[in-house]
Formats: sequence, structure tokens, C-alpha cells
Amino acid sequence: QVQLQESGPGLVKPSQTLSLTCTVSGDSITTSYYAWSWIRQPPGKGLEWMGVIAYDGGTYYSPSLKSRTSISRDTSKNQFSLQLSSVTPDDTAVYCCARADLGSSWSSDYWGQGTQVTVSS
Repeated sequence: QVQLQESGPGLVKPSQTLSLTCTVSGDSITTSYYAWSWIRQPPGKGLEWMGVIAYDGGTYYSPSLKSRTSISRDTSKNQFSLQLSSVTPDDTAVYCCARADLGSSWSSDYWGQGTQVTVSS
């Protein structure tokens, strides 16, 4: 059973960088052909795909967030991380990590429970 767990600060000040980590168990983040995603849901809005890091380390970002987003990984810890810079209150959301199956239209088959991040001074 694949499990994902998000961790990181629940409160970030405007203009700072939001940093979250997703710890994966039950699968390796280098397993072909999967990618590891960050997705968020602002209050009262739908899901927003932010980006992925693939099994081979390749990264792909949402065009609307690309200038502020960086996804990296630590294969020794089986973790991948999100950094979102220059945050504003509009970045307040529940942030989730998920596994995407590159062989199945990038559908997400396993999700973390999500973590609330609030941007406020």
C-alpha cells in the first residue's frame, strides 16, 4: 500500500517561501513510470495542479505557477518537496501530494491527506 504524508509549516507570511515535504512509503519515488505531484485546493475553489517530479527527476510545472514553483526530491529519504516563493494570501489552500501514473493519462492513484497552509501576516 502506497502512503504519502505532507509536512511543513501551517502558517507562512506574505512574500516568504512556502516549503512542504511529502514522505512516501510503500513505493520508491524512482519507480518507473510514476510521477509525484503537488496539488492544492484554495477555500471554496477547485483543485489546482501545481507540478510534478517524475521517476527520472524530470520536473513539469503549471504555466501559471512556474515562475514561483520548484519541486525537488531526496531519493535517500524517499521524499519530494515543494517550494512556492513570494506567497500572497491567494496561496492559502490545502496542499496535497499524490502519485501520478504516467502510463494512465497521469491519473493520480494515491494521495496524501493534505495539509492546510495559510498565508497571513
